Order: sequence, then C-alpha cells, then structure tokens
Amino acid sequence: MGLFSGMLGNAAEIDIDEIQAELSPVLASDESVTNAYKLIRDMIIFTSSRLILIDKQGVTGKKVEYHSIPFKAITQFKVETAGHFDMESELKIYVSGQAAPMEITMTPDSAIGIQQSLANNMFK
Repeated sequence: MGLFSGMLGNAAEIDIDEIQAELSPVLASDESVTNAYKLIRDMIIFTSSRLILIDKQGVTGKKVEYHSIPFKAITQFKVETAGHFDMESELKIYVSGQAAPMEITMTPDSAIGIQQSLANNMFK
C-alpha cells in the first residue's frame, strides 16, 4: 500500500506562490514549485527537481510527513481510469529501488492534471 492509498478526494490545483512560501524551509535554494495539488488535507507538489508528497496525519494535522522523490528516481507511472460503476481512478508511481508502487486514489478528473505534471517533469 502506498502513502496515499485509500484516500479518495478531488485533487484541486492550488496556488504555487502560496505553497512556495509555505515550503521554503524544505526547498533547496534554487528549487521552485511548478505545480501543486491538494487532496483533502494532503498535497502533491511538483518542484523543478522532485515530487513531494505531503501527508498530514492525526486529528489536527500538525504531524506532517514529507516524502521527496527525485524525478530521476521515478521509473514509470500508471493510471487506471474509472469504469461506469467505479467512482475512482488510481495512480501508481514506480520508484527505483522499491518493489511496490506508491498508490494514490482519487476522482477520475483529478488524475489528468497530476498525470500531465508527472509526464512534463519525467520526460525533460
């Protein structure tokens, strides 16, 4: 199971300037946020050099896990779209050195923007 497995939400694109300021303590000096998506409380952040998965934990969300994945470590990704009776899409991200993919479950419309952001950054 992945970091975001079991989560169903609509990933809305959020303001990158706001996220850039919020993440400034964890970003490299020459790193910038290019795309950001919010799924309920958690976020998927694309920077100029990596993918950051932010998992807010607990009732208050004060405990936060930051999972950084350099784009060069992503070997492939897979999107399974929803069928007629299935209300969710699944994104699987395969990372070099990990046997199981990371799984992110979301609504079908949400997967499109995230898939495009992955493709834009992986194939540079």
